[in-house]
Amino acid sequence: MKRTPPAKTSKAPPPTDRRRAHGASTRREILDAARRIAAADGLEALSIGRLATEVGMSKAGLFAHFGSKESLQIATIDSAWDVYRSEVLEPTTASPPGAPQLRAYMEHYFEYVQRHAMDGGCFFTAASSEFDDRTGPVRDRVFKSTAERSAFLDNVLHDAVAAGHLPKNTDVAQMSFEIMALVTGTNLLFQLYKDPQIFQRARRTLRAMPPPKRSSKGAAD
Repeated sequence: MKRTPPAKTSKAPPPTDRRRAHGASTRREILDAARRIAAADGLEALSIGRLATEVGMSKAGLFAHFGSKESLQIATIDSAWDVYRSEVLEPTTASPPGAPQLRAYMEHYFEYVQRHAMDGGCFFTAASSEFDDRTGPVRDRVFKSTAERSAFLDNVLHDAVAAGHLPKNTDVAQMSFEIMALVTGTNLLFQLYKDPQIFQRARRTLRAMPPPKRSSKGAAD
């Protein structure tokens, strides 16, 4: 008589793995709340005590995750960068290189700003304004993230030149500066007025923006 083998049963994960998964989930919840506080009120408003109240934990439990206010601030910046990368940068790279990616970058950024309007809009615009005249590890982490954001846009523009979508003598550094100034200003004005027409004005400004040319010496005038 042919016997049917017993069905395989999945083993429950070991207690150590369950604790690790629970700890990671708790940390994500904490950092979600930390981003909201920091984006709305500033990174300096972020404290172990305030965050413990926000997430319903003890100060001791929260301290075990981060150890200090500075470590919490840096972890919050890193978490905000993960959000920015997943909502703006990664979707942009799904478009063809060149002009399509430039347009995609603007659109994904505007969507990001509107999606987080109740939490202060662009996290890095707010953090840059807060820490632009300070020193220390928190300011350095803000600077690193904003520099990576600018470098990403530089690469998009270089690809647009290579694809023939922008003139070969385009001053990429200057154009990148102008676009970053445009999107930063758009974020600030939308946060103040909450008027979606601001994004339409920004789009028209970008379309009308002539590519700046490099000087004959290869540097911006």
